[in-house]
Amino acid sequence: MKRLILISAVAVAALSAQQKKREPLANEQWVSLFNGKDLTNWVKVGNEKWEVEDGTIHGQGVTKEYGYLRTEKNYKDFQLSLRFKCEASGNSGVFVHAEFAPGTSRITQGMQFEIDRNPNQHTGGLYGDGRQWIAWPAPEFEYIIKPTDWNDYLLIVDGNRYIARLNGVVVLDFTDPTPKSFDGGIALQLHSGGLGNMRFKDINIRDMSKR
Repeated sequence: MKRLILISAVAVAALSAQQKKREPLANEQWVSLFNGKDLTNWVKVGNEKWEVEDGTIHGQGVTKEYGYLRTEKNYKDFQLSLRFKCEASGNSGVFVHAEFAPGTSRITQGMQFEIDRNPNQHTGGLYGDGRQWIAWPAPEFEYIIKPTDWNDYLLIVDGNRYIARLNGVVVLDFTDPTPKSFDGGIALQLHSGGLGNMRFKDINIRDMSKR
């Protein structure tokens, strides 16, 4: 019996060592970007108000300027899952491949997956990189957003292909023929004007970047 237990212990140790060496399986690659307690791993850009309340990131426009909450780490290709809730009518979004001019909230590169609870404002569409609107969802997808409730957002960036899934529906699948940004931070946005009032939670990422 003792010999059997010893063999089992050796086998478990060998399996554990093997698992540490192998590449993680697809369902082991998701990592949380928000711990629900503080803004560890995030950096404020600009002077808008970002704080943690009730396990959510709460962003409020207070200066009528643009404001961002940016990841410390850069991401190239990834799958990003999060939940958002619009507390007011202000425009928001999730920037990818974002970079900013030093000491300012002026964005120098990156594209935004739109968030706006108002009708026909193209939530899930792509905007930015100095080109303004790049692509937006078809009209039948304009009312999938829940204006006053939590929404599920899955954003996929794979090279020059951008996919947005809102509340379980793929509202955008766009391949950019002329991409301008390829690497950078992920940034939650508050639009200028002082109306921004957003909550984010359950933020997880699967980093597929190869550099």
